[in-house]
Amino acid sequence: MLAFLLPSKTQEAVLDILNRLEEAISTKGFQKTFPVFMTDNGPEFTNPILLETGLKFFTRTRIFYCDPNASYQKGALEKNHEFIRYIVPKGHTFDNFTQDDITFMINHINSTARASLNGRTPFELASLLLDKCVFEVLGLQEIKANEVILKPYLLKK
Repeated sequence: MLAFLLPSKTQEAVLDILNRLEEAISTKGFQKTFPVFMTDNGPEFTNPILLETGLKFFTRTRIFYCDPNASYQKGALEKNHEFIRYIVPKGHTFDNFTQDDITFMINHINSTARASLNGRTPFELASLLLDKCVFEVLGLQEIKANEVILKPYLLKK
């Protein structure tokens, strides 16, 4: 799982992130790493063709929309949302966090073993499937099992 702080909940903010990712890992790298996005019908996703089309005007990904109130359509993503809420409880703002804070939190979440992965972590699985440059560009690092923290104090400053 990845997470990005957006300066605003707009399509332009999402497009900027996708473009920066594509620039960092190349169009082919983007296509391989992010072949599809599953999302809701939020205002930041109103023009899928704009987001699907890469910097060189190739299709870089495909966007699919989940039905309202159908969290089961996003697979294990809802468990990740639950992990985020262990660290940043509902009602607390993300305004005081930096992108480095969010990436640090995601590293802890991705280093948490899952029964659905036969006791493996999402990081272990991603390490088998993704190019190493993706980890470097995104600042993804595995956290040792005995050092994983899924509590609010993880991001206390």
